[in-house]
Amino acid sequence: MADILHWKKQKGDNEIMSVKIFAMTHKQFEVPADSMYIPLHVGHKHAKEEFGYTGDDTGDNISELNCYYAELSGVYWVWKNYTAADCVGICHYRRFLTSEEGYAFTEAEYEQILSEYDIVTTKQLVLPGSYRDGFAAHHKAATLDETGRIIAELYPEYYDTFVSLVHQNKTYFGNIMVAKKPLFDAYCDWLFSIFFELQKRIDLAFEDDYHKRVFGFISEFLLYVWVTANQYKAYECRVAIIGEKKETSEVTAKMAQFFEKKDAAGAKTYFEAVLKQRPDILMEASDINGECKLCLQAVSTANLEISAYGYCFLDHLHTYAEIMQYFRGLNSIASEAVRAVMTAAEAQSQTAKTAYIQTIEEKSYGAAKEGMTAWTTELALRAAIRLYAPNQDSADRAFAYLSDK
Repeated sequence: MADILHWKKQKGDNEIMSVKIFAMTHKQFEVPADSMYIPLHVGHKHAKEEFGYTGDDTGDNISELNCYYAELSGVYWVWKNYTAADCVGICHYRRFLTSEEGYAFTEAEYEQILSEYDIVTTKQLVLPGSYRDGFAAHHKAATLDETGRIIAELYPEYYDTFVSLVHQNKTYFGNIMVAKKPLFDAYCDWLFSIFFELQKRIDLAFEDDYHKRVFGFISEFLLYVWVTANQYKAYECRVAIIGEKKETSEVTAKMAQFFEKKDAAGAKTYFEAVLKQRPDILMEASDINGECKLCLQAVSTANLEISAYGYCFLDHLHTYAEIMQYFRGLNSIASEAVRAVMTAAEAQSQTAKTAYIQTIEEKSYGAAKEGMTAWTTELALRAAIRLYAPNQDSADRAFAYLSDK
């Protein structure tokens, strides 16, 4: 805190601040034309490809630990090695902070915002349940609990905030932020002192590549804790997601091959393996057009139909595009039927939908109604309805509504 106060005395109120934002990446990407953005190749120490970007393995660094820290190895590098700007920020090669109108901020706009706010970061993500419950669904709750114990030991003044927020349903996400360098440094000093102690207490040797990156996941929440505990004034804004992840396009391309061969069983086995390694593949940040979710729905429907009837929709549809169009149409019909029969109480219960259903509904609503065909099975229609219905009774009413039409 003393460093922050000293910095404020050194900088005049009307003096222009310089801003640099580091775009964390492990892939080649189209770097924004604005020179404010600097690509930083994270995990560069063990990189298999060179892109000509600055690496996170010079000076004081933890590049070797990137498999555990994800983009935080880049955050650490900026903290320890970069001093050429008054304000620094972190974004991703596909995620950038934007205005409400969807425009990326200019350096002058960041300067203006940071003259009034302490930090620029994402809007709070509202979860369907508590942060702890959501974390425990995908990771070991004991790791999060141990993080809390370490905070109680090292920074007891933060512990009550941690306990309060971990049982609430909000968090920041993506480790995306912009702040004056002294404040950024203070956050990093706090964050990494906690994680370096946590690293001594947990064993990640047998975790898969996704779950090894636990520090990157927890840090999203700890930024929320840190900002809240210090009562910092945060300018929360939208995040633009640019382009589709390479891994996502690889999955959909592979699924297209299975569908073309009418190999429902093979598609199921492959998708289950993908979900085990990359459960984030269904998150909106990865599946921006909703097609991975539709693939999951399609492969589930195909196998259920084969089990029940001995045939499935793959006997009628032959291309990936046809299958995506069919399920978008089917989902549009299903969601409209659910809305038509839903009671006021049921509608209220839908306000906290999971991200999975929100995305698949948004991508399907208003789609062409090719989903209902002469060969559409009752099982396929009921399965689509159940995606949107808050309970089985509502699902049955929606099915009856469509049957009467």
